[in-house]
Amino acid sequence: MAELAVTGGQALWSGPWPTWPQQNAATVDNVLRCLQSQRWAISGPREADDGFEYNFAESFARYLDVPWCVPTTNGTSSLVIGLEALDVGAGDEVIVPGITWVASASTVLAVNALPVIVDVDPITLCIDPAAIRAAISPRTAAVSIVHLYGSVCDLDAIRALCDQHSLALIEDSAQAHGAAWRGRKVGGWGDVGAFSMQQTKLLTAGEGGAAVTRDESLHRRMYQLRSDGRSRVMVPRANEMELSMHGEIMGANYCMPELTAAVLIGQLEGLPAQNNVRRKNANLLDGFLGQIPGVTPTPALEGVTERTYYYYTFRIEREQFGGHTAATVAAALTAETGATFQPTYSPLPRHPLLRPLTKRRFREIPGLDKLTETSVPTAEAVYRDTVTLYHPALLADADRMAVLAEAVDKVRRHPHELNGFADGDPDNPL
Repeated sequence: MAELAVTGGQALWSGPWPTWPQQNAATVDNVLRCLQSQRWAISGPREADDGFEYNFAESFARYLDVPWCVPTTNGTSSLVIGLEALDVGAGDEVIVPGITWVASASTVLAVNALPVIVDVDPITLCIDPAAIRAAISPRTAAVSIVHLYGSVCDLDAIRALCDQHSLALIEDSAQAHGAAWRGRKVGGWGDVGAFSMQQTKLLTAGEGGAAVTRDESLHRRMYQLRSDGRSRVMVPRANEMELSMHGEIMGANYCMPELTAAVLIGQLEGLPAQNNVRRKNANLLDGFLGQIPGVTPTPALEGVTERTYYYYTFRIEREQFGGHTAATVAAALTAETGATFQPTYSPLPRHPLLRPLTKRRFREIPGLDKLTETSVPTAEAVYRDTVTLYHPALLADADRMAVLAEAVDKVRRHPHELNGFADGDPDNPL
């Protein structure tokens, strides 16, 4: 008789989980006001008051305690304008982590620079400062780090390295809205901080992004880079255009629509409370999982003063799970609970979406032919041994955390039932 749900047994939980995204009254009110207005984009004539896009930039900057925010169409475009504002381009190298979403590398390629993939720290899963140091070359122009899933990079070590070698620091905080290092929110430690507001993110409008900075000149450049080179009129008036035909740099159109900004202003109101619920439930889950042999929740570094959870992550000792990898264990856990468990992203050198040679304009970048041959053994081990849990599950009632932990222990106790399953290498859908 099968015990595990994935092989025909009875699931531990078949009830619902919190859905995502979640709207609130402020979001609905903002969207209706935007729809009823005569301005759905920053490229349209101004009305009497500042628009939603401007107000979101002000609100998000205030939330992060940074002076400048440039809203964009998505997280990818926020990385691109950050790189361009820092004057990263042809002949340059940008160091990126070995486990991340493909945009960490594709945005570097988009400015004709070479991404240099380095290994990650086995504890935090984030980029390893020692690997950064070893990869610095005369061509290195910047380091692009990612606060991955629910971890924050070692910002003390990385900021010091960048300062020592006069390298720009791009802080990809797409998965860490509201996290803080030594009392300062992430995104504000780099020369540029980049955020995504894509469907699955902790702050979402379906799509959207933002680039933030403490440097006024970088802000001006990024504003123009996402506005077709246009700058903001100093004193905008009703029925006039907010974007002037003047600027100092050629740009592209990555402007955030007013409807997107209207959603984000409402969603930002609910973010702190949601992060608090996730944090409390993650702490409960840490305690439960810490009692299971062969299971280790991902810890936070000492400098993390506020933790957020895009995915909750934990490492398994595969000998305790019949030798099965995280991909197979995650599939069994999803069947037991209905919650979304997955392995991590595939290591970046073999990420299924990193295929630069399929684009002619990238083929002349020096060193590109070796990109997918990069060795990242720790990232490979992390992929085999780390299970992730999508964040909406952490918005459930607290007693549901015990169910999740019980499922992990159930799979650990019946690993032989998984022997018919191939340990695959699936793409991550989220």
